[in-house]
Amino acid sequence: MRWLITGGAGFIGSNTAHWLLEAGEEVIILDNLFRKGSEKNLQWLQQDYPKIPFLKVDVRDYAQTYEAVAQSAPDVVLHLAAQVAVTSSVNHPREDFEINAQGSFNVLEAVREAKLDPIMLYSSTNKVYGNMEMFPVVDQGERYGYAALPEGNPEGTPLDLHSPYGCSKGAADQYFHDYHRIYGLRTVVFRQSCIYGTRQFGVEDQGWVAWFIIAAVMSRPITIYGDGKQVRDLLFVDDLVRGFWLAAQHIDQTQGQIYNIGGGIDKSMAVWTEFCPILEKLLGRSVPVAMGDWRPGDQKVYISNTSKAKADFGWQPEIGVEEGIERLYKWVASNRHLFD
Repeated sequence: MRWLITGGAGFIGSNTAHWLLEAGEEVIILDNLFRKGSEKNLQWLQQDYPKIPFLKVDVRDYAQTYEAVAQSAPDVVLHLAAQVAVTSSVNHPREDFEINAQGSFNVLEAVREAKLDPIMLYSSTNKVYGNMEMFPVVDQGERYGYAALPEGNPEGTPLDLHSPYGCSKGAADQYFHDYHRIYGLRTVVFRQSCIYGTRQFGVEDQGWVAWFIIAAVMSRPITIYGDGKQVRDLLFVDDLVRGFWLAAQHIDQTQGQIYNIGGGIDKSMAVWTEFCPILEKLLGRSVPVAMGDWRPGDQKVYISNTSKAKADFGWQPEIGVEEGIERLYKWVASNRHLFD
């Protein structure tokens, strides 16, 4: 199959492209190379696959997006191009809207107006659920937890689009879902939790697992916002890529559906109180940090219930948290030149 990956030079996009190319699939990369690290990821792909087609396109530009979609005529569109940080959305809400909401709408309209019928996978976020005030949070000592969601958050939880980022991603999430119902496009929405892994150029306001590791390895200052006990379920990028593949292979079952995709209860972790000991063990030394105020839109707990994905297309996460963190740490430590 021919895959068109928007944001294909990003962290998730480049990992997906490489995995697909290794599997013998045809891949076209579409990216504006705005995101930090995207040029390095593209160079990495081109080293192994020098003939991979690359389209320098910004999804905010409808004419460019339409031309790219129409000419490439993909069998699968994986829409990853996005503004990905809550704090950036608070500081620059118009830009966030134009990239996430309008850009996603442009991708959908390009497919519809070109009269194509590809599988369309959309990378949404758990932030569409907001702070989930309807589910009480309990202090469990070293971490927070849900009082009444033993298997994590299911897809039926009402949306609460908290923060401009939540609003823009939520709008795109619902557009992708509705374009299946109204126009018959074969769309699938992935509400992703904390994705981490190699080729991730994390920064302070996005990609916290990678950022903590990069900062620690490079001896840069780290600030913990809140108390460090907030919990996320972690999903290594290889597991996510396999999820994209399986959802496309089972499109008769998955089209028109929304899935929570994350590490689940077994692969959840407090962002500092539990992460810090693992990082310090890998480093062989302590990691000094400063403490800061809670940031707007920061959930105390988010853990995905992934049982629907397992039932519908046989997917479940496989890579354990400590294994995944060690793999990311070794990649950062052996590629210090990428972070100078």
